[in-house]
Amino acid sequence: MLQALLDRLARALSAVMVLFLAAMVVLVFGNVVLRYGFNSGITLSEELSRWLFVWMTFLGALVGLHSHHHLGTDSLVSRLPLAGKKFCLGASHVLMLYLCWLMLAGSWQQTVINAGTTSAVMEVSMAWFYGAGLFFSVLAFLFVLNDFWKLVSGQLSEAELVGITESDAMPTGEPHPRPAAGK
Repeated sequence: MLQALLDRLARALSAVMVLFLAAMVVLVFGNVVLRYGFNSGITLSEELSRWLFVWMTFLGALVGLHSHHHLGTDSLVSRLPLAGKKFCLGASHVLMLYLCWLMLAGSWQQTVINAGTTSAVMEVSMAWFYGAGLFFSVLAFLFVLNDFWKLVSGQLSEAELVGITESDAMPTGEPHPRPAAGK
């Protein structure tokens, strides 16, 4: 049930990212047309686009974390026995949970410090800007904790113990192409 909820949440985050990207395109393109065509512009276009980009980056990191599509190398872990793979995945989850805690603490401090500060153009509390880190760290903690629970409860197959997903660009097991000498 929790997995289904997290899957729906990741899909919703993807939809929000699409909306943010569409808004950024409209704001930036509209501002360019207004600036060069009519010698005017949308005052909050640059600032709002920057805020949307920051939020979209954190949302994209959450979706990537949920679907295990972050970059990584498996050259050592894939050669370990089953117990070694489990240990390495568990250790990486514990480290990620700790990093989520650190990010939560730092983002909370920044949000509190900047809660009374407003942005230059939109005049909105900067807490909304730094809230992206809070939002990310809480949901990332839940995603990683769910994956850690699946590991310790034995719900993962041996293939799922390697924490990265193969790239679609390279077939599994094929060596990576090397550039020619001198290039």
